[in-house]
Amino acid sequence: MARQVPIEAVFEALGQVKYPGFSTDILALGIVEEVKPNNGGFIVVLRQASERDEVMQGLAASVRKVLTEDLGVKTLDLEVRRVEAELGEKTGRVRLPGTKYVVAVASGKGGVGKSTVAANLAVALAQMGLKVGLLDADIYGPSMALMFGTGDERPKAGGPQNLYPIEKCGVRLMSMGFFLDERAPVIWRGPMVMGALRQFLKDTLWGTQDFLIVDLPPGTGDAQLTLAQQIALDGALIVTTPQDVSVLDATRAAKMFRQVHCPLLGIVENMSFFVCPDCGERDEIFGRAGADRMAVDEGTAVLARIPLYPEICESADKGLPITFAQPRHPASQAYVQLARRVLSMMPADG
Repeated sequence: MARQVPIEAVFEALGQVKYPGFSTDILALGIVEEVKPNNGGFIVVLRQASERDEVMQGLAASVRKVLTEDLGVKTLDLEVRRVEAELGEKTGRVRLPGTKYVVAVASGKGGVGKSTVAANLAVALAQMGLKVGLLDADIYGPSMALMFGTGDERPKAGGPQNLYPIEKCGVRLMSMGFFLDERAPVIWRGPMVMGALRQFLKDTLWGTQDFLIVDLPPGTGDAQLTLAQQIALDGALIVTTPQDVSVLDATRAAKMFRQVHCPLLGIVENMSFFVCPDCGERDEIFGRAGADRMAVDEGTAVLARIPLYPEICESADKGLPITFAQPRHPASQAYVQLARRVLSMMPADG
């Protein structure tokens, strides 16, 4: 009797199959719907990610080759599944039910204050009288539980698979951090990350809301591609500091969103400058005009320049975004201006 090929090896092989025209594999793009053993072989279900038959036929042929010829799977049942209720016109993305606008906050590298921007943007929108949700999609490094001071509070079940978000500072929150010990690492492979993100998007009882702000992990990996593949985004904000190394990585993030056909709203230059509390002198300690150069290169605009104030970090560490804790603070006013600009850029038919 032939020995069963391990399912882990099947996933690893599928991770070598690139989607036509992309440098990204079909696992990262969420095209592999299901893999399960079947009579010594496997059943593999692919999501129909293109309306062009030749594209899907070529993709199916590539999958058959890597699994049967290269890996040695003896029997393979390959199904291409068209899910009418979930597929959009061209990309497979759909509107998130009950949510008017979905905006992603992204960065090319860590440490630029992306999560702080996402949290304060969400609070600023809520203070404008809008209903706002905030999804902490940074599966490996969730921070919203700390930044909103949720403590040991956990989301309540709303049914067999559904969860109610936690509400703080007028914002509905969902985060992997609500389910982890504060210092516990998340050691997951890509498919598990993608599955968790899909579950948070679709199984959270967000209700009716004007905005869902999605705080993405840094970089251009599984979470970004899953989000872009699963739901229709109304735009992405790219957060960077002025220094060249941050701008370089942020440019990569911007190009990724363009490649997956997500509108680029603009750039947020965080830690843009420091104002001396004693003399009032402005010091651009991380450099000057980095975001401006990026905006010119990418054909977009700098939507906000967030100053560097110790109070921003101090407030977040205490579990209150500064826009909520000190609404008259200059940093809070910068976030309010950002929120107004984001709202003005949303499609009228959203």
